[in-house]
Amino acid sequence: MTKSEAERKKVEFLLNLELNSMEYQIPSSLTFANAVSHYRDVFAPRMLRSSTFSTADGHLKNHLEADWNDVPIEHISIDSVNEWIWKKRGQGLSWVTIKNILRTMQRVLSSFSKGKKPPFSQIGLAIPERDKLQMKVNSRKHVSFSWAQAEQIAEHVSRMDTLGKHRREQYATLFLLAAASGLRSSELLALRVDDLDFRARTIRVEESSDQKSRGEAGPCKNAAAYRTVLLFDPEGNKALQRLRRFLGIVSNSATFVFRSKRGNPVLETNILNQGLYPALEALGLEQAGMHAFRRGCNRRWELAGVKPAVIRQQMGHSSSAMTDRYTGEIPLDDVRAEFSMKFGNKIDVLETMETGAAA
Repeated sequence: MTKSEAERKKVEFLLNLELNSMEYQIPSSLTFANAVSHYRDVFAPRMLRSSTFSTADGHLKNHLEADWNDVPIEHISIDSVNEWIWKKRGQGLSWVTIKNILRTMQRVLSSFSKGKKPPFSQIGLAIPERDKLQMKVNSRKHVSFSWAQAEQIAEHVSRMDTLGKHRREQYATLFLLAAASGLRSSELLALRVDDLDFRARTIRVEESSDQKSRGEAGPCKNAAAYRTVLLFDPEGNKALQRLRRFLGIVSNSATFVFRSKRGNPVLETNILNQGLYPALEALGLEQAGMHAFRRGCNRRWELAGVKPAVIRQQMGHSSSAMTDRYTGEIPLDDVRAEFSMKFGNKIDVLETMETGAAA
């Protein structure tokens, strides 16, 4: 090759790189580890609640850092992510868990980028259609406690020998109030006495208990969570009456309603392990957490004909889609009761006519 040919090829090579093009990106040496460092040291302390960061940090330590730390950020694409999700799927992780982990990954990358956008979208995940359908089916089958079940649970807890008298009454009252109000457990545990208005039959939600920070009270989950919940149905009235008996006379209205001996919010892990789980096992009910009371309340209001906009506000949902999702699959007993209430007489007449015709 002559010198002139070599020069010509060098020029062609440089032209093909399109260095002057607006689409050309200068290669970067930054890796996922750099993004994680920024997320932990800068972004999370400023922007995230302790409980949110704790969950995300678990995703990073247990799943993401080992596989992605040394990968240059510019090499992270939907193709490389799709290879990774199938590796995790082979390790037995559910698609729901994988998607939650990827949300953490997206937040880490977007917090480190100039455009504040992740380099991939979950829309492009290579999840088989049958698995997507199954996820939607499973999401409709979350456990929810009806009001009747909540009363059963409260009654059983109020008689448990493994708990002291005060703790029995505290847990039983908490479960009934959860079922009547639809409040998140973090909201219930951050309630103060001055948040209650027994005359107006309302509960004001202005704080949330961060259970991963020893129950410390802090800001609510989102803007819609700041609300006043009206308990104007029979279930709400029963719960408020029991709550008033439980509280008695309180000298300091700023104290927490459901508090420990030290005056801090009760820890949810204690409520579950000491009260709810043993009660569910004894009653033969499917095991679930405090959120099952919230789902049951959402469903009860919907079946009672309360307008969706009102339910959304009462529940503190940020969107109507979330309110719809809470309904889930309605138990057959509830469906049968609804049909009996609407068409009971007609069904009885029809059965009588059929019996007469057969005779």
